[in-house]
Amino acid sequence: MRVLMFGWEFPPHISGGLGTASYGLTKGMSTLEDLEVIFVVPKAWGDEDQTRVKLIGANKVPVASRTIHYKGFRRPLEMIEISSKIVPYTDPDEFWERINTETTGYKMLVQTNEEGTVDFSGKYGSSLMDEIYKYSVVASVIAEENEFDIIHAHDWLAYPAGISAMEVSGKPLVIHVHATDFDRSGGNVNPDVYRIEKLGMDAASKIITVSNLTRDIVINKYHIDPEKVETVYNAVEPVKISQDVALKKGFDDKVVTFLGRITLQKGPEYFIEAAHKVLKVMPNVRFVMAGSGDMMEKMMRRAAALKITDRFHFTGFLKGNDVFTMLNMSDVYIMPSVSEPFGISPLEAMQSNVPVIISKQSGVSEILTHAVKTDFWDIDAMADAIYGILNYPALSKMFIKNGKEEVVRLKWDNSARHVRDIYYRVIWQNKN
Repeated sequence: MRVLMFGWEFPPHISGGLGTASYGLTKGMSTLEDLEVIFVVPKAWGDEDQTRVKLIGANKVPVASRTIHYKGFRRPLEMIEISSKIVPYTDPDEFWERINTETTGYKMLVQTNEEGTVDFSGKYGSSLMDEIYKYSVVASVIAEENEFDIIHAHDWLAYPAGISAMEVSGKPLVIHVHATDFDRSGGNVNPDVYRIEKLGMDAASKIITVSNLTRDIVINKYHIDPEKVETVYNAVEPVKISQDVALKKGFDDKVVTFLGRITLQKGPEYFIEAAHKVLKVMPNVRFVMAGSGDMMEKMMRRAAALKITDRFHFTGFLKGNDVFTMLNMSDVYIMPSVSEPFGISPLEAMQSNVPVIISKQSGVSEILTHAVKTDFWDIDAMADAIYGILNYPALSKMFIKNGKEEVVRLKWDNSARHVRDIYYRVIWQNKN
């Protein structure tokens, strides 16, 4: 079986859990002899690991003078090359209007460079909606040029690409919901993002969610038939702690680490308030907020207002070995997320022999036994848990030992087999 898979990130160029999860799943799939994956990203940088998967960068695919066929149109839509900045990109709203109505002769306009390819930043900047649109246009070309049995699109950024490939090929679409805008926005949903998410969910033959928490949101907030939605839990990539990572911290203070985007969804303010409570009774602790995000300055100001900046460290975004170096220096890892569809970083912490505290509002809490679970808003319980782990070595050792044994069983191979079973069911259903 050949899978045409669309994502937005691929290691080493990632900004969070989406790229990590997508890569882990494809590596798991590479162990299955009856599966072959073609993984598409908007921009291929050239330094990605392609030993287990064929990677296509949409920025490398010539699209000039191609004719794109969409189901339901009276005539094909012609995609033409624009060699200068005379014609701007089509507005994303206009794009969605076009693919959902019948037309007799519109042309889809994208701007190409001298090589006849489309430029992508591959990032999350102000032109994100334009890039999503362009990605979907190139996806239809890729779908025409490759043989495959099923389409798999990761998260809302790739849903339009998956829909385009489906319309061109007639092959079934599976979408993978790693998060919804209800998670990211704290309920203040962006209508444009919601519309794209809803379009993807309606178009898909099957929807994979990373937890039952996310499954419930898909069913209740997007009004999707429960039979269409299935949970496949994430896993964690096994790591060997190298000499580069196994550094000593060089001081006696305990270290409590928050590792993630500093955004509303991740609950950074609750981490700071819990830190303040712990420091009132235990001064020999350092708190680390490792990450970046739109709330970073606000969190710095709050730490300053609480007068704990001498005990609080902001590292900025960490990736690769730096993540495991930080975890190796930590005595407790905490994830106080307000709404976390899954959460791979606690698994990485457990792998690194670090006890973890996670919010009950996280998908990973559904599968972990040997982790402390508190409500994200309960800073008293959070502070008590931090204090207990730091002051009772037997408790810390118990969480380390049992947590390590638990996380070893969470393999991407198992997730990949579950997804493969879904593929076979979807293909069979679409044939009947």
